Amino acid sequence: MEEYEYDSSVQKKLDETIPWIGLYITAASVVCTLAMAADAFNGFRRKKLWFPCKYFSLNAVSLTLLAVAMKLPQDVNTNLLRNKLGTQLPKVTSLIFMSTAMANFMSSLGPMNNKELVANVVALGILVITIVANVLIQLIQLEFFFIELLLPTTSMLLLLPALVASAISVPTIKKDLELKYHEKHKVALMEEEVMQRRETFIIDNQREVMMKYWVMAETSSPQFVMARSVVCATSTLNPLLPAIALTIMIIIWIVFNPNWLLKSTSSVYGGYTRWILVIQYIGVIVGIIAPTFRWFLAVGFKCSTTNIHNLRKEFKIETHWIQTLVDWRDSFLALQIRQHTCTRYLHDAKWFILTFCIGVQILIVLFSKLLVFVSVLLIHPFLLCFAHFEKFIMRHLSELMTTNNHGNVQSGDDRKLNLDCYVLLLEGEPELPRWILKNICCRADEMIHTGRKQQPKSLTKLLNKFDNFIGVGQFDTNQISSLHSQEPPNCWTLPVVTLTGIAIALPKITKDKKGAVSEQRKRRPVLAKIVEKTFNTNAEIQNIRKAADVSWVGVALYKKWLDMDLRKTSLKCKSSKEVLHELSTKPKGLSWSSREK
Repeated sequence: MEEYEYDSSVQKKLDETIPWIGLYITAASVVCTLAMAADAFNGFRRKKLWFPCKYFSLNAVSLTLLAVAMKLPQDVNTNLLRNKLGTQLPKVTSLIFMSTAMANFMSSLGPMNNKELVANVVALGILVITIVANVLIQLIQLEFFFIELLLPTTSMLLLLPALVASAISVPTIKKDLELKYHEKHKVALMEEEVMQRRETFIIDNQREVMMKYWVMAETSSPQFVMARSVVCATSTLNPLLPAIALTIMIIIWIVFNPNWLLKSTSSVYGGYTRWILVIQYIGVIVGIIAPTFRWFLAVGFKCSTTNIHNLRKEFKIETHWIQTLVDWRDSFLALQIRQHTCTRYLHDAKWFILTFCIGVQILIVLFSKLLVFVSVLLIHPFLLCFAHFEKFIMRHLSELMTTNNHGNVQSGDDRKLNLDCYVLLLEGEPELPRWILKNICCRADEMIHTGRKQQPKSLTKLLNKFDNFIGVGQFDTNQISSLHSQEPPNCWTLPVVTLTGIAIALPKITKDKKGAVSEQRKRRPVLAKIVEKTFNTNAEIQNIRKAADVSWVGVALYKKWLDMDLRKTSLKCKSSKEVLHELSTKPKGLSWSSREK
């Protein structure tokens, strides 16, 4: 009896701490909801209606937050039958919240490398399987079947193989896009050479060249390519039906329980159960925006190229979907096993398993193509009506549009640019609509306009006071150094750091100097670092870049260069020659002292 009373008292104390776990779940749900809302806002603001994953992507942080937010469906100790508001409805909401998060993750697979893909997809799979197993354990132990839990659980199980199928195709897709980019890059270089020979390389031609590379970069963006793929477009429909069912359930519950916010709940999580329900439902509504728009865009892309009479072409399986699995299957199994028979059996087992995986991959792609095809058949008449209505409006407002475009030279020039041939598409992909290309060009024009507005005016004024930059020009010399030379290779960031330090130390240029230094501190040598990372990848250059970053921190934040206080040097020296002499002699002393040590 005493032991029973002791156990009950301990259990009571433990139950008193569970509401704090509810607060933890609520906080994780809020963070995930805000991240999905930020991605949706960013997509609308930048007119990227395929909604790139910037704040809520598949990584360790998001998976950890989701694991915390999924505490309710994983809790096998909570009685499902006690109160529908107390436990069951929030559990259903949590499962649909998880499905919505998985649908948002689809496009974030594109930028990942192979190791990140394997780690993140495996971690997500373990989380999904754990959630599904816990839900099944609860249903089996209670010997009661809840139809509300079936739909979101099935949605998660269907999303997982679709996500794995997309991840498998990412390496091949990147290789194909890289090859096509190099081909288009050669064509663009040839056109530039032709323009330079004809001496017609003026400002308009520079903008045209920039637009070509911008279009190639935007259309080959890994996230954009994944977002417009058929598997991503159709898999994003999975959480839509459970979200509609959840909305109906919540409306019915509110109708029959109008004061449910004020009533007490029997859940061990206390009042935080309501907050979990409300916040995760808001997350479902916000998170469903990006998947729905991706599906609509994919269907819109396909409407113009769908051929009902050539179904073989419509349901053709492109190489990039199965190429990675084929390479794995046909590769030799390099295992150090003495017995030849065991090696052969293992190789045969690998061949059969991967052949089965290829078949599953083909089925997933075919099913996705079928859903897109059916969607096109259903939506195509409405899109035709909308297109005719748009043409009717544009025909009657052509004069007004002509007047507006006359004032905006850049928008009118976009029609003259032949940028269609620079759009990078995968095998079997439909052509992108004109409005997508127009939005890409408008985004490029916005960047050009921003660059013109944010020019470093103070730095330009400071540089205009000097007319001798021979030393800077000779820094990155084209002469080949000797084989026994101990001098390290040049780094593009170091001259920027050095010139900024000299500008701080020079006396009697206070106004322009402060403005130039502040602009450099805001901008940092970002462009120089991008060029270095692109052209120089050896270890020695990387070490020099790290040293340049450390030097930049000292100059920009502490106004110190190689442990020299530049402000004291500016006050100590009376002329610019003395400053340069001090800056040139001090490092030699530092280097000799370091060698002696």
